[in-house]
Amino acid sequence: MAGQSRKWMILIATIWIQAFTGTNFDFSSYSSTMKSVLKISQVQLNYLATASDMGKVFGWSSGLALMYLPISLVMFIAASMGLVGYGLQFLLINNLITLPYFLVFFLCLLSGCSICWFNTVCFVLCIKNFPVNRSLALSLTVSFNGVSAALYTLAANSINPSSDQLYLLLNALVPLLTSIAALLPILRQPPLSDTHSPHAARQNSVIFLTLNILAVFTGIYLLIFASSTSDEATSRLYFGGALILLISPLCIPGVIYARDWFHRAVHPSLRVENSSFILVHVNDLELHKELLTRQNSARSNGDAQGLLGENGYGTQRAKSSDVNCDKFFGQDQLEMLGEEHSAAVLVKRLDFWLYYIAYFCGGTIGLVYSNNLGQIAQSLGHSYRTSTLVTLYSSFSFFGRLLSAMPDYIRNKFYFARTGWLTIALLPTPIAFILLASSESAMALNTGTALIGLSSGFIFAAAVAVTSELFGPDSLSVNHNILITNIPIGSLLYGFMAAIVYDANAISAPGNGNIIMSDSLVCMGRQCYFWTFVWWGCISVIGLISSLLLFLRTRHAYDCFERHRISAQPTVS
Repeated sequence: MAGQSRKWMILIATIWIQAFTGTNFDFSSYSSTMKSVLKISQVQLNYLATASDMGKVFGWSSGLALMYLPISLVMFIAASMGLVGYGLQFLLINNLITLPYFLVFFLCLLSGCSICWFNTVCFVLCIKNFPVNRSLALSLTVSFNGVSAALYTLAANSINPSSDQLYLLLNALVPLLTSIAALLPILRQPPLSDTHSPHAARQNSVIFLTLNILAVFTGIYLLIFASSTSDEATSRLYFGGALILLISPLCIPGVIYARDWFHRAVHPSLRVENSSFILVHVNDLELHKELLTRQNSARSNGDAQGLLGENGYGTQRAKSSDVNCDKFFGQDQLEMLGEEHSAAVLVKRLDFWLYYIAYFCGGTIGLVYSNNLGQIAQSLGHSYRTSTLVTLYSSFSFFGRLLSAMPDYIRNKFYFARTGWLTIALLPTPIAFILLASSESAMALNTGTALIGLSSGFIFAAAVAVTSELFGPDSLSVNHNILITNIPIGSLLYGFMAAIVYDANAISAPGNGNIIMSDSLVCMGRQCYFWTFVWWGCISVIGLISSLLLFLRTRHAYDCFERHRISAQPTVS
């Protein structure tokens, strides 16, 4: 009983860590001030944003640290990196110290690395304490990383709404304070025997559903109040309400005790059946592999009806007249979900590169857009609304992350391959860039920002499950780190593209509203980002096409898995 209570405390602590450590999402809130103080160009500012994203390249270091150090110590190392990285940037932007540009770049890199270490800590805590409901635990906790910018906006407005530098101080201190608050639950983790009960997993599904409903309410609250313009006293009230919403899940352990007592003393026959909302679980994957092994053995002994023929793909290909299409969709196709892929095998698979391109041209481009929100708002004459736009992106990114768990909840009523959901999630991004390129109105800016946040948030959260399903759960830590190498690459390329267009228009059109602010040229007008939006829109279409091809190539593996899962379920009389 105590073990069940403690594992929910772990989940709540993980939610707190994720909610207050997504510090890279508020970069746009202080980027204009940093550019002005450092007297750098837009290209140089882009390199600083890229340095923060490059922390993901060193994500393997956190896994290596966890092999030799306790998880609580790894968490405080992450907090210390953020304290040094953001703390020195705060002193720099307030002209209290002077640092060369390359050291500022290193500080941004160190800050980004701290975020990656925090994420690894959260992943390990969820997987270790919720081995059966790991997909739900991961999607729920990762979702709260999307509200960090909204929470920091409320916190900054409650102290001094006119100070952009304050964000750096909060980025340095708040993760450390959160780590201290999360220390006790982490130190009191339950033994593994208390977390592996399938019966407990079925009971826990109701609690996960309740937590997701509470999360949606939290997101709506932050969307309404964090984006509103208010004085310091009102902002403090709003921030206090947000903290209450984050603390409210603490009642979960009490609910567990009350529910179990009710089941024992009042209605012992009351049970929750068939409610473990898991799309692809590790045990299901093992059963799926065993069934396919038997099937392939039968096929090798003369059974002409193989896996692809059973799905209808073999007959369809035989009748197809398009040889090139047949070769593309049939070559090196995944036969089953959950098959382990080493790094060497992974990089040779066409499916991985389709997946890589879809992420690179979808979620990553949305992240780069958020990094440029400060300059985008400034160039369109909406610099006073930067914090509102950052909150809008943050809130809708949060909703997108929550929506990534939808396939798990509706599986029994409507089954669809997760790669298909990924394709649907990419649709809003090109629509948003078309809207942003066609209009400079505040409505278009708000709508485009919301759509991009929704799309990229879904992709960020769903990617962990997709990587596990397509390339094996045991290889997830390595394979997912290979996948997210696209983030720093995309941050560099897309950001450089935007910076070149921005600086070119600032230099070539001095009479069109461009101004010099503290020896730093500022571009004003729609032309500053018009061609950037056009190019980003075209690139996002490439990501959409790549995701669609991935869905078509993996659909049969998902369908085959679902049929085997249903056939393996015991019949309830």
